[in-house]
Amino acid sequence: MPSPERQPEQGLPARNAALKILDSILRRGQTMDNAAQATRGLPPADAALAVAIAGETLRRLPDLDAMIDGATRQALPDDSKARMVLRLALAQKVGLNTPEHALVATALPLVDGGPRRLVHGVLGTLLRKGMPSLDAPRLPDAVEQRWTSAWSADVVQAARRTIAQRPPLDLSFADDEACAAFSDGVSLAPRHRRLTHGGSVTDLQGFGEGRWWVQDLAASLPARLVPSTARHVLDACAAPGGKTMQLAAAGHDVTALDRSESRLARLAENLARTGLAAETVVADALDWSPPHPFDAVLLDAPCSATGTFRRHPEVLYRARQSIIDDSAALQARLLDRAAEWVRPGGSLVYAICSLEPQEGEERIEAFLGMHPEFRIEPASTLLDGVTPHPRGWLRVLPGMLEDAGGLDGFFAVHLVRGGA
Repeated sequence: MPSPERQPEQGLPARNAALKILDSILRRGQTMDNAAQATRGLPPADAALAVAIAGETLRRLPDLDAMIDGATRQALPDDSKARMVLRLALAQKVGLNTPEHALVATALPLVDGGPRRLVHGVLGTLLRKGMPSLDAPRLPDAVEQRWTSAWSADVVQAARRTIAQRPPLDLSFADDEACAAFSDGVSLAPRHRRLTHGGSVTDLQGFGEGRWWVQDLAASLPARLVPSTARHVLDACAAPGGKTMQLAAAGHDVTALDRSESRLARLAENLARTGLAAETVVADALDWSPPHPFDAVLLDAPCSATGTFRRHPEVLYRARQSIIDDSAALQARLLDRAAEWVRPGGSLVYAICSLEPQEGEERIEAFLGMHPEFRIEPASTLLDGVTPHPRGWLRVLPGMLEDAGGLDGFFAVHLVRGGA
């Protein structure tokens, strides 16, 4: 994580960019990747700092707002510049340990022409009182209500702890030999290493030689459900490509399908770097027709992505109920299409990086009701600490493997088509 301890006047461009990022996410519903376009033209250190400040703000937003409201006589509008600036300043103190003089000096110019006295007064009041650690910050109310109802209050509390922590870096390896030769981190699964330190990914041992790629450990589970006997495998909605490379490394004959030409181009670059092979097809899965049925189809479907909140805290504010509803409807259509491409006796692995049952458990129950030719193949225990559900699917929740650094939220199920 970039160090915020720089001269105040040097840090202003980064803070200004962070303000624009936060505004784009909260007012316009953009992703962090899109909102981070506000850092264009900044030196890499400033760009990284801007993203870090915005991220720390989103991780603790409800508690930051509560502190601000407790220090003002009249409530500030949610989208007011004064509130936005106060959020950023307080997040730097709590999340980045920025010196108080630096955060005050860089906050006030951001409200130039606005309520500088108000911002200065609120900051002074809160800093004199002392900032809480916020090591288990609250999530947005709507999210906490959904997840308490779907899972439990304990899972919500685990999610609170999780969002305050910087997630580890997971690497997937092309083969056992490359994994064994990697000298850093710990292994939690075959062909996996987990690192807890920062630094540039491209500087890590073996990057240039293509021995591994970055992939959250939970995201590696769906490809592990594909039977080793499946020869022809389709990775539908394949980009950014981690699962494609897993499948290719496991010896499958892989077709990678995605509608994004630019994302498939990046996948092709990663295949070239790792020396792995897969056919790439640019097409919309809803319109595409394969030349032949597949032994297995892996559908990692577009979703609300709420399971990635520890890496992308903005999803907690973007993924409103309407987005969850739209995602579930799209997933139903994609499942119907993918089912047509599986040969009799073949496998359909469905996965989402969402913590919403509407996109996972409920979606599969509805699919099975419409497609009695498919059945669930019970999953085995792929990770210690992640026990398959009695129905046979895998559900990864906040709190699982917490002592080892945790996991993204995920749902995956292996379906088999009858008639072999």
